[in-house]
Amino acid sequence: MAQSGVFKGLLAGAVAAGCVMATDVALSSAEARGAPDSFADLAENLTPAVVNISSAQRRGGQELSPLQRKFNSPAVSLGSGFIIDASGIVVTNNHVIDNADDITVTLHDGRELSATVRGRDRETDLAVLQINATGEKFPYVNFGDSDSARVGDWVIAIGNPFGLGGTVTVGIVSARNRDINAGQYDDFIQTDAAINRGNSGGPLFDLNGKVVGVNTAIYSQTGGSVGVGFAVPADLADTVITQLLDYGETRRGWLGVSIDDMTPELASTLKLRTPKGAVVTVVRPNSPAADAGLQPNDVIMQFNRRDIESVRDLTRAVADTPIGTTVPMTVLRDNRRVTVQVRVDRRETRMLAANPGGVLPANAAQGSGLTLQEPTEELRQAFGLPANVQGVVVTAVDPESTAAIVLQPGDVILEIGWERVTRPNAAVDKLGKLRNLNSGPVQIYVQRGDLLFYESLRP
Repeated sequence: MAQSGVFKGLLAGAVAAGCVMATDVALSSAEARGAPDSFADLAENLTPAVVNISSAQRRGGQELSPLQRKFNSPAVSLGSGFIIDASGIVVTNNHVIDNADDITVTLHDGRELSATVRGRDRETDLAVLQINATGEKFPYVNFGDSDSARVGDWVIAIGNPFGLGGTVTVGIVSARNRDINAGQYDDFIQTDAAINRGNSGGPLFDLNGKVVGVNTAIYSQTGGSVGVGFAVPADLADTVITQLLDYGETRRGWLGVSIDDMTPELASTLKLRTPKGAVVTVVRPNSPAADAGLQPNDVIMQFNRRDIESVRDLTRAVADTPIGTTVPMTVLRDNRRVTVQVRVDRRETRMLAANPGGVLPANAAQGSGLTLQEPTEELRQAFGLPANVQGVVVTAVDPESTAAIVLQPGDVILEIGWERVTRPNAAVDKLGKLRNLNSGPVQIYVQRGDLLFYESLRP
């Protein structure tokens, strides 16, 4: 629909210029609203709630020198953030403060205050900080409704690019629902407002002064802005931030299935007009999906009354569902729509379910956020693995690790760095060595149910 609106606007402009075009389409609704005469009042009101963030790691117990900070030592991270409560609660990106020993927040008036981490979520790259200032009231901003943001809407980015605090840039929403392969919860707003290094964690505002996104990443071959920036949408960020404030951690829903996107070929076979839905490939034993009677080859069309068009839609819908609630799910099975009731479990609990006592079996190894075991008959039954499965089985994943972005219990790692792996200890050693080389993401070959795919494991 957004694309259609753009085309209408172009046609309307051509007609206004005196061009004669044959069309039966009504164009009057495509009139564009002009930009404000100035963004100055809005920027002036919003900037006091935007902060600069520096985080530092100590070396050998020694604080980094001012010179090291100035020239952005590898042990120092510079970024942005914004205050969402008068008590001094700050939202930023997790990568801005990850592995930090000390966090400093610089306010609009130049004051530097220490801050502590209230919670973090590596999967959406969000973090919540608390400014250490008892009794002080801070200016703050509120989250808006990112779902109502339209392609073409004006947006304002405020942040700390290259350490230059209070920088304001303006652009439009260029696209929505972008998947940039950062993780399974990718749902970015794309903008052409200039975003550079140091803008990470800063707010993206609409013209009502509401935060519609958290600036997180850019696409660039030079390291500078080329007009392609990405922000975590406010609706997703607000949900994550609320959980981090309430619990200090995320509590996402879990269904217990492996899924794949609908293909045009399968859609044609199922007589679907468009390739929509999430195709179930594996149903985990003793999972909510198994209890609900879900079957391989079921196509999930709706979850909790939300339409499901892709794997991302289902992942997001399940994650947003309160733990322990029972919701309806509509599936296409044998060309018939079937509605089942499913009770949602907690993803984080399930991902740490193996070895709760902390005692590893003799054939297991831990490292890089993973617990790996040789495929035994018990594991084959527990995860529904084929009898002839090779490689090492992922039995637990640390939700705070980067491995949790791409791997889940029941996955089988077949190759690491293009080499076959069969023993857990050797796999852990190889992962550790490759990650320590700082050579970028590690290529792994994974079996998940009947699916075989390559993934990149970030250091």
